Amino acid sequence: MTNTLFDALMGPHRGSERVFLILPDGNALSYADIDRLSARLANLLVAEGVKPGDRVAVQVEKSPEALALYLGCLRAGAVFLPLNTAYTAAEVAYFVGDAEPAMVVCDPSREAQRAAFMGDSPAVLMTLAGDGTGSLMAGAAEMDDVQEPVERGPDDLAAILYTSGTTGRSKGAMLSHRNLLSNAEVLTDYWRFTADDVLLHALPIFHTHGLFVATNVLMLAGGAMIWLAKFDAKQVMSLMPRATSMMGVPTFYTRLLDQPGFDHALAGHMRLFTSGSAPLLAETHRAFEARTGQRILERYGMTETNMNTSNPYEGERRAGTVGFPLPGVELRIMEGGAEVAAGEIGTIEVRGENVFQGYWRMPEKTAEELRPDGWFITGDLGLIDEGGYVSIVGRGKDLIISGGFNVYPIEVEDVIDRLPGVLESAVIGLPHPDFGEGVVAVIAREKGAELEEQAIIAALADRLAKFKQPKRVIVVDELPRNTMGKVQKAALRKEHEGLFAR
Repeated sequence: MTNTLFDALMGPHRGSERVFLILPDGNALSYADIDRLSARLANLLVAEGVKPGDRVAVQVEKSPEALALYLGCLRAGAVFLPLNTAYTAAEVAYFVGDAEPAMVVCDPSREAQRAAFMGDSPAVLMTLAGDGTGSLMAGAAEMDDVQEPVERGPDDLAAILYTSGTTGRSKGAMLSHRNLLSNAEVLTDYWRFTADDVLLHALPIFHTHGLFVATNVLMLAGGAMIWLAKFDAKQVMSLMPRATSMMGVPTFYTRLLDQPGFDHALAGHMRLFTSGSAPLLAETHRAFEARTGQRILERYGMTETNMNTSNPYEGERRAGTVGFPLPGVELRIMEGGAEVAAGEIGTIEVRGENVFQGYWRMPEKTAEELRPDGWFITGDLGLIDEGGYVSIVGRGKDLIISGGFNVYPIEVEDVIDRLPGVLESAVIGLPHPDFGEGVVAVIAREKGAELEEQAIIAALADRLAKFKQPKRVIVVDELPRNTMGKVQKAALRKEHEGLFAR
């Protein structure tokens, strides 16, 4: 029997004493250790009534045991459903009701809220703490550490990942064994990962970046990971001499640049730094290179597709772009049903084996966004320049139509971010009685900087067309972000929605 994804990730390493996870306390777990642990967990899932195709919802802190649970779900034929640890009981209740999991695994601290998030669900509830304790591991300890992976083919579901739901109900993106494996294989080759690599892993594993990109790639390559529960700049710096690569979000790099000891001597030996999940400011890209001699490799992916594009491993990594479509991924820029010319903005569509199977129990939404011929309408706005590099302009829902003119927030943000005292900005559209939407800039100031609204507006007067100029400027200490570092423009729109009310 074959289990497409598990066999590829762990098959070559089962029984291997090669180091897989390096823990901050100096301990390490081998591939064989994780294989045996995942076997116990797979046997426990089966004993608790989890059948192939059943969902297992998991909201736990990052730990080696949590990673082994992901592998245990694969080998038991279950569909892994990771949930953001920041979700409230009410939010988890929606996912439990929608996905109807056979098992829910949560942190022991949340067990007291069982009624709030389980409702009348018949799912088995088990617990797993960040230190590896809880009823799940207690049950696994009673199980055999040998298990024959359940047969799962390329088109069987491996995972469901829910989108953030900022524009309505969260959608469950269904990802097959083929979707996840094909993308991991491409990235392993494109980014030159081998068994000699040691990845600094400080990302959460409830998200595609930390789980399906980082861990799948390292397992395919047979490399090791320094396994950190969360990102801490000083801890990352102390461990960097033992690593060859790091995958991060822009916040990781800005925080490292804030550390006076972060320099070429510390980072110069590293083979690769990648960034994703949120746009990397060109300023951060340049500052990082000046400090370390390293050019961060920025790429572009989505919950529904994993990675779509990447700046080249060898060749020019252009700040402000996300590089080229990955091998096996087709990408086009569309507007009004036709492909646009180079340099013109439109909606990004992608096609390839990485593209998901559709939205869980949402056939109408699937039909809206996933064409019968396999093209997925991402909802992201972008362009392809004359050199073939892809740039992301923003989300379609972030497009501002003011007085009948289209305003792309990134165009305004790029100009504002160059002004003295500005750390970064987020440009949004708010209901306006005369223009339909009014352009509003929310600006995070640099430490110690004094910024005045009218001074900012005046500074932009000869830099932007009149219809692009902000009608209001709001100065804050920092912009709201989600756990992956993305600026939450929906939250900003909600907070300031009555700004132009008469």
